[in-house]
Amino acid sequence: MDVISVGGLTKRFGAFTAVDKVSFKVREGEIFGLLGPNGAGKTTTIKMLITLLAPSSGNVSVAGADVKKDKRAVRESIGVVFQDPSLDDNLTGRENLEFHAILYRVGKARREKRVKEMLKLVELEDKADILVKNYSGGMKRRLEIGRGLLHEPKVMFLDEPTIGLDTQTRRHIWNYIEKLNREHGTTIILTTHYIEEADFLCDRVAFVDHGKIVALDTPKTLKERMGGDVITLQVKGEIKDAAKKFKRIAWAKSVSIREGAIRFTADKGDERIPEIVNFAQKHGIAVSSVDLRKPSLEDVFIKYTGKTIREEEGSARDRMRIQHAAWAGR
Repeated sequence: MDVISVGGLTKRFGAFTAVDKVSFKVREGEIFGLLGPNGAGKTTTIKMLITLLAPSSGNVSVAGADVKKDKRAVRESIGVVFQDPSLDDNLTGRENLEFHAILYRVGKARREKRVKEMLKLVELEDKADILVKNYSGGMKRRLEIGRGLLHEPKVMFLDEPTIGLDTQTRRHIWNYIEKLNREHGTTIILTTHYIEEADFLCDRVAFVDHGKIVALDTPKTLKERMGGDVITLQVKGEIKDAAKKFKRIAWAKSVSIREGAIRFTADKGDERIPEIVNFAQKHGIAVSSVDLRKPSLEDVFIKYTGKTIREEEGSARDRMRIQHAAWAGR
């Protein structure tokens, strides 16, 4: 059963199109990821799904409610953890949860029970009566997740839930998200620009680039589409000339230059390495190192966009600066 249905969703800000005819469906109980660089349109898409932005065109239903016609029903059926912190630092963890529950009209008896349950879920029972301004970044994120679950939403939206956190804390948050989905069956929509986060958590992931979805499937299937292993060569001398020579190899499915190295995609990569080394020797190419690995979601992103997410991060920031400058001058 589909709990979210999106068709032709578009959002324009003047002449700038932030989201361009996006369509996808999310199944009940699924962790669905929107993966792409900052500025690609992920957060704008989420804001339309949770009724904070009105679509320029297209249709969206969340838990059976239309985001244009029945905003209240949509809001009652969802929980949200925003990209930017939204806790009151001058309240305790418990008070933050209680205040949120009151806003959602959760009755007193039920409210007390749910606050206790959420503090236990996110392992903050012993920190419940400490002011949030004294919490670590990871503790705040966990409290926000618990807060978003207080009214028992059908769908949980997590917009860049681990941004700004250290690697260990990010892993901790992943475990909470996975536990939430596994034990409570909560449908989760996750936006991220962390490749490994989408790969670890998501049942399916959509690649978002320049406001469009360029690929959508399970992480496993997306990686299988690469059609083989990834071989990376570090060479001495002119890398462009070397890459041009390597493109003559018939079995190489793709040969490209990425981050100062030559990258091959090929079946049975372990068997191809000796052939690559022999080819290099015959054609006067000095190979300094060889690396073999299975394809990653980063490789898939490169296949569909021609750039790494890190490269796209820079271009996305440039686009956003241009957009903000245009709006400031209006």
